Amino acid sequence: MARRPLAAARRHVGAWGLIAALVALPLYYGIHDLVSGYEVGVVHGHAVIHHDLSRLGFNFAQGLANGGIWALIAIGYTLVYGIIELINFAHGDVFMIGSFTAVGLWGTLGLGLATGPVGLIGGLVLTLLITMIVTGGLNVLIERVAYRPLRSAPKLAALITAVGFSFILQNVGLLWRGGSPQSVNDLVRQGNTVFNISGVPITRGYLLVIGMLIPLVFALTWFIGSTRLGRAMRATAQDPEAARLMGVNVNQTISLTFLFGGMLAGGAGLAYALYETNIWYFQGFRAGLFAFTAAVMGGIGNVRGAVLGGLIIGVIQALSDNRIQGGEWTEAVVFGYLILIMVLRPRGLLGEETREAG
Repeated sequence: MARRPLAAARRHVGAWGLIAALVALPLYYGIHDLVSGYEVGVVHGHAVIHHDLSRLGFNFAQGLANGGIWALIAIGYTLVYGIIELINFAHGDVFMIGSFTAVGLWGTLGLGLATGPVGLIGGLVLTLLITMIVTGGLNVLIERVAYRPLRSAPKLAALITAVGFSFILQNVGLLWRGGSPQSVNDLVRQGNTVFNISGVPITRGYLLVIGMLIPLVFALTWFIGSTRLGRAMRATAQDPEAARLMGVNVNQTISLTFLFGGMLAGGAGLAYALYETNIWYFQGFRAGLFAFTAAVMGGIGNVRGAVLGGLIIGVIQALSDNRIQGGEWTEAVVFGYLILIMVLRPRGLLGEETREAG
């Protein structure tokens, strides 16, 4: 009986501690900007200091855009884990292949800086569709060749296989585009300001990422929650054997899950190429780490948690890149937050919708 009050107190402290941990960094920098100010330029040899929250607002806008890309990748991690309890470490490199495919299609379709608005929009929509099909098909192929034969094997075998496929895809990217980062055409002029909110510029790049994230997430949520195949996915995630007894084609359902995860990674790859205007064969490693962290932070197996975790990671990344020694400590800050959240709430921010959760 004595343990119940202690457990309740621990949950209470953990919940408030979690809130405090999430608001600590932006609260600190907000107070710092208001009290000490920040330099915005030099006039006649004197620094111009502003005392407002515009810089913090810029960090949030940039962070939500970055987080939108991480969220799209994180959904792939969380879908696969939710249905077969496997961390698909090759997923970040599928995202990289998506960026390479998109940039290759730009050249094939003749998209360039001189392309008109109608041609550019039509070309990018076509590029998005083809890229998502390519990366979705690649993800299904990986599942069919590498993971399905190991479904009854120890989980470590599938995990090592996932790492192996990650290296294979990295080397494909290395042979495809070489080992150096490559700049690509800024087709949408992502740095152009569309409008301002209280002095915070909202650029085309920000709107592009968020505008891609919202409909894709809503479409996936609707599919999982309202269609027959979506119900089959949820049933398989809950109990594969029971789903098979009820007539669900489990293999087909798992392949469908990999298809959706790969398609979202392809969409993220296109958004990344347009937003960052550079691509690299190793970009999937860092993106995969951030996206996997986002999935775990939000609650692995939970789509909404993956989106929330991605946006939070994006904001933390933007604050660290802009404020802490030029971004040298960003990975340490991000994983420090992950550890803190796991200590305070081991199941992640929005819980865990997997068989292990019971």
